[in-house]
Amino acid sequence: MVDPRPVTAPRMSAAEEAAWVRLIAVTELLPGALDAQLLRDARLTHFEYRVLMVLADSENQTSGMTRLASHTNSTLPRLSHVVRRLEDRALVERFPCPEDRRATNARLTDAGRAVFAEAGPGHIETVRDFVLDALSPEQLDQLYAISGSLLGRLDPEGRMTATSCSRAPASV
Repeated sequence: MVDPRPVTAPRMSAAEEAAWVRLIAVTELLPGALDAQLLRDARLTHFEYRVLMVLADSENQTSGMTRLASHTNSTLPRLSHVVRRLEDRALVERFPCPEDRRATNARLTDAGRAVFAEAGPGHIETVRDFVLDALSPEQLDQLYAISGSLLGRLDPEGRMTATSCSRAPASV
């Protein structure tokens, strides 16, 4: 039998609800915008691009899968699936870690470097267009602080690299 009484849920203030609705819209729309550009220009999703970026920035363009998962804010199963797709395209190769044979490393291939280099300028232009250029320097500082506060709650153990990401000094 269905209870005919109205459901009363905890409420947000009008200001809280407005901020929440906007945050949800950004978190839902931004990934699609980033994916659309990268799929069009490089046949990569944003997450795949991020994997290539972390490898490109790693020593010898190689990373252990656990480190790669942390730097891409991912779980190992998700990362493994994506790296397999990148391997199928010969953009990444996996091999046993020489220091710990139980672990696996991933390395960027020459083809992966080429795709990453080709996709980079368009990706940066898209990030600037949708996010960075829409913000004043003060708002960029606020975005950094707000994101840090949220990540502190979402990742209290600090497993994801972004949680402990330090702000670089302003460029001159």
